[in-house]
Amino acid sequence: MGKRLLLFALVILTGCKGTSQEEKKESANNETGKETFKVNKTDAEWRAELTDMEYYVLRKAATENAFSSELLDNKEKGTYVCAGCGTPLFKSEHKFKSGTGWPSFDREIEGNVAFDTDYKIGVARTEEHCATCGGHLGHVFNDGPSNTTGKRHCINGAALDFIPYNK
Repeated sequence: MGKRLLLFALVILTGCKGTSQEEKKESANNETGKETFKVNKTDAEWRAELTDMEYYVLRKAATENAFSSELLDNKEKGTYVCAGCGTPLFKSEHKFKSGTGWPSFDREIEGNVAFDTDYKIGVARTEEHCATCGGHLGHVFNDGPSNTTGKRHCINGAALDFIPYNK
């Protein structure tokens, strides 16, 4: 009987989750609980403007298959912009070959990429999204080139369009 009572008490205590020690986060939420961005469109408008893959990556936070992006091996000089709204996100001079199967950059264009914490796979990851439209881009990791920033912005190619410098 004593063991059962102890087990019951342990289950109750571990099941209780207090919130007094949790960090309060401020967000750019409006009354509906959704983040607000400079570019806001309905789901139907996004669906009509984006390809299926762009829609699933940018609006549903999906991940394209590794090694499937046409931008993966792009070596042209230019700027990578958000496929949803055209905001400049990354410069070609900061792109590097990570071997992961996704376009990788060691830094973003400051102010144009926003960050959040993502727990979708059970561990905390830093998610990146377009600061203008909120489109999901990918994640940033601390295993990039040590001779620059040490960061690896692992970005879905479907979230990007490329604008060559000569245009």
